[in-house]
Amino acid sequence: MSEEALVNLTIDDKKISVPQGTTILNAALQNGIKIPHLCYHVKTGQASLCRVCVVEVEGMAGLQTACSVLAKKDMVVHATTERTLAVRRMIVELLLSNGHHNCIACERNGNCELQDAAYMLGIETPSYPIYDKKMPLDESSPGIVYDPNKCIQCFRCIKGCNNVVFNRVLEMGWRSNHSVVICDDDMPMGESTCVQCGECVQLCPVGALTEKLAIGKGRSYEMKTVQTTCPYCGVGCQMELHVKDNEIVRVYGVEGDTDNEGSLCVKGRFGLDFVSSPNRLTKPLLRKNGKLEEVSWDEALDFTASKLLEIKNEYGSGAIAGLTSAKCTNEENYIFQKFMRAVIKTNNVDHCARL
Repeated sequence: MSEEALVNLTIDDKKISVPQGTTILNAALQNGIKIPHLCYHVKTGQASLCRVCVVEVEGMAGLQTACSVLAKKDMVVHATTERTLAVRRMIVELLLSNGHHNCIACERNGNCELQDAAYMLGIETPSYPIYDKKMPLDESSPGIVYDPNKCIQCFRCIKGCNNVVFNRVLEMGWRSNHSVVICDDDMPMGESTCVQCGECVQLCPVGALTEKLAIGKGRSYEMKTVQTTCPYCGVGCQMELHVKDNEIVRVYGVEGDTDNEGSLCVKGRFGLDFVSSPNRLTKPLLRKNGKLEEVSWDEALDFTASKLLEIKNEYGSGAIAGLTSAKCTNEENYIFQKFMRAVIKTNNVDHCARL
C-alpha cells in the first residue's frame, strides 16, 4: 500500500498508521489498543448507539464515538482519560441496571461483551437500582431462545437480519423502557417469517439470543473449537464447532476472510445434532429373511457389487443410475462418477444439488 493511502495518527501516545477510511475504533483494534464497544460489529458497521467507545480527539469539541469518526492525518486521540473512563463506566452501569444480567446463570458467561466491558472498566456491581423488566422469554422457535430482559438494544441483531442476510424479520418495537426487539408485527419468533439462520444469535453481544439446543450443555471456556467445512451443500461455508465431551454443542460461522463471512443457514447452524444421535447407523444393514441385520462392510460391498453386476448383465448398463451427494468431498464425487462411467459404463449419474 502506498504511503499516500495511509493515515498517521496518535492514540494514547502510540503512533500508528492505518489505511484511509479507517475509523478510530478499527485503527485502535488493529494496533492492540483496547476500546470497549457493544453496538459496533465488523459485519453491521458503525452505529454510535451504545456510546461505550467514546474518546477525546484534540481539536474536536466533546466526546466522539470511535466507531463512527474516521482517522485523519496527524489526529491525536485520547482513549483512556479520566473523562472517557467515567462516561464508559456510567453507560455500562446503566446497561447492567436495566434487566437481568445475572452472569452466574447466563449461557454467555465467559463469552459476553457486556461482561468484558464491565471487567475492563473495573465494575463489580452497578451503582444504579436494577430495573426488573419481567418480560417473558420467547421460546416458540425450534432453534433460538430470546430473552428481552438481557437485551441491551444494540441493534446488531436487527442490522444483521435486515442488512446482512436480508431476511428483514427483526425490528425494534414499542418505546422507552418498553422497547423490545420484535419479529414481524410483534409475533412470537416461532410463528414469524424467521428462517432460523441464527445470524442474530452470533451477532448478539450478550445473552439475549441463545441457541436452544445448547442451553445447559456448557460454557464457552469449557469447550474446544474446531474449524471445519459445513457438510450440507457444495458452497463450502466455514464453521466453528464448539465441542464438549466429544459432542457438538453449538456452531458459529467463521468470520473474517471466508466466503460466508460468518453467516450460516439453518441446517449449518442448528442441524448438526445428528452427529451424536443414538439412532445414527454405525454398521451396514442387509435385509435377510425380511429383516434388516447388521453385517460387515465386506459382506455389504460384495452383496452390492454382485447385484449391480447381475442387473448389468441382464438388462444392460442403462438400467443402472447413480446419485452423488453434496455432503461428499469433490474427490469422492469425482471417483463416484468415474466408477459409473468407467466401470458400470453408463452416463446415468447426477448430483443432489440439481434436484
